[in-house]
Amino acid sequence: MWTPTLCDDAQPRYLALVDAIAIAIERGELKVGERLPPQRRLAWNLGLNPSTTQQAYREAAARHLVSGEVGRGTYVLAGSKEATLFRLKQRDVQSSLIDLSTNVPVIEPANRDSENTLQALLEEGLAACLDHYLSAEELLRARVHGAAWLANRGLQLNERQLLLCGGAQQGLFTVLLSLCQPGETVLVEALTAPGIKAACRQLRLPLHGIALDDQGIVADDLDRVARATGARVMVLTPSLHNPTGACMSSARQQAIAEVVARHDLLVIEDDVYGALTDQPPLWRLLGERGLLISSLSKTVGAGLRLGWIVAEPQVLEQIDPHAQATHWQVSPLNLQIACRWIADGTAQRRLAWQREEITQRWRLACKVLSGHLLNSRQASPHIWVKAGLSAARLAEACRAHGVAVVPGEVFAVKQHELAAIRISLSAAGSRAELKQALEQVAKALEA
Repeated sequence: MWTPTLCDDAQPRYLALVDAIAIAIERGELKVGERLPPQRRLAWNLGLNPSTTQQAYREAAARHLVSGEVGRGTYVLAGSKEATLFRLKQRDVQSSLIDLSTNVPVIEPANRDSENTLQALLEEGLAACLDHYLSAEELLRARVHGAAWLANRGLQLNERQLLLCGGAQQGLFTVLLSLCQPGETVLVEALTAPGIKAACRQLRLPLHGIALDDQGIVADDLDRVARATGARVMVLTPSLHNPTGACMSSARQQAIAEVVARHDLLVIEDDVYGALTDQPPLWRLLGERGLLISSLSKTVGAGLRLGWIVAEPQVLEQIDPHAQATHWQVSPLNLQIACRWIADGTAQRRLAWQREEITQRWRLACKVLSGHLLNSRQASPHIWVKAGLSAARLAEACRAHGVAVVPGEVFAVKQHELAAIRISLSAAGSRAELKQALEQVAKALEA
């Protein structure tokens, strides 16, 4: 029976056990599909209270490491490596590790927008909004401002074409929950974001990957897989694809739209990075076959958990017939700040700063890692870097050099090793820190 040795540190015992499970999976000591020991038996072997192992198994399931079924036990999930990206990380102030593993927007030094806006809301007496649910007027206002914001993406929308959501991840989960049946096949890119994989796994939606090139999914392979699987739903990131940074050309978008129409697919477009480009969304070519999910989190402020689900009204009615379920996760305070920033130009200014900073960081990466980038056509907040050895070994080598990155298999739909890593350029605290980290990655690549 698998029995770990728990680290003797200050964290609670249940968290130490969760970390031990994650490490065992990473090392291959616990394999995909393997059953974990019964909770009470493991508690006895480790000298723990059974409630501690129960709490640990629940936390491991929440991190998408394992899945528990009543009467059958707890099993290691396939592809659970991506769960490490969702784990809450405790910052070690004594550690010199530079974490480039998480996609977050760059934080502008000395920016006081949040502080100034909160002060203004207090002075205007709007703090009382926290004592109430969102009103119909506030919800309408947020949809109107959402339409105004998405006009920057070349979309001419009215408020009936938008639903509010508490960020893109919640929006994606809600759409999949509403439109898919358990066990229904969902098409995605062969490499896809961990959040998409996690949402589909939680909803028990098996994934089929579509082959990629430097412009995103390949139309011929989409046609082949759609025909073979009979799938009717697809989730795509056409703009600044995560992890490769690929962007679809207009010609590729048109080719994909034709295949979508041929197979009557419903396309859920993840457009959280789209505002960082000048490329219009694929959604405009899809009509009733498309939904677009966007938010402010990757472009304006990570803490602004406000997003929009965009589709024709008849499609939105299938997701939320009474326009109530999707907005329950929206904070009144976040809504107030977001609407104000869109109205007074603050959001646009922050986006412009973000785009310029990302462009400069991307140029720096192209210079330092010249020859190693697998897609360097478009400035992107993340880069896809070729590994001469396995991605897992390169990630370990980078960590040994003081930099955390993400191995390619975290994004793979089929479980196999990939000779590439993803690096988040926007995660570094400054360009100087990023340059230092990239130079260490270059050393790891040369080793």
